[in-house]
Amino acid sequence: MLVFATILIPTQLLIIPTYIMFSKLHLVDTLAAMMLPWLTSAFGVFLMRQFFLSLPRELEEAAVLDGCSQFAVFWRVILPLAKPALATLAIFTLLGSWNDLIWPLIVNNNPANYTIQLGLANFQGQHRTQWSMLMAGNVVATLPLIIFFLIAQKQFVATMTFSGLKG
Repeated sequence: MLVFATILIPTQLLIIPTYIMFSKLHLVDTLAAMMLPWLTSAFGVFLMRQFFLSLPRELEEAAVLDGCSQFAVFWRVILPLAKPALATLAIFTLLGSWNDLIWPLIVNNNPANYTIQLGLANFQGQHRTQWSMLMAGNVVATLPLIIFFLIAQKQFVATMTFSGLKG
């Protein structure tokens, strides 16, 4: 319940403590600082927990009876069945982190490490906006998301097929 309750905390509230933590770890102005906060989320923990609870125990028991160790049960039985849930989580995580402007703006001062959103923000000035460059950049920024979704679409649609058991 505590992990699930962290979904209620706005991300903006965590920016200052997260920045202080990354500063003490000497990770400010690195690519790791922009990626590490997205590796885990309460939503991801909750989504995967609910998925694993929906799998029948009989699959694990059958694999153990066939002589699989606990790791082999996870690697050969459970993980292949989790591909739809992992694809769904990957899509949501990618969409959330790809469009983030605030965190990379705060943690990154090196123009060589700018994200696409920071680069697009540079096309907008106080007195003038380069609309043609901004729109072309938006198309280029959207293409990887569309390609990723098309690749993961099969797994995303297959979220209804959770187990290998019949009737």
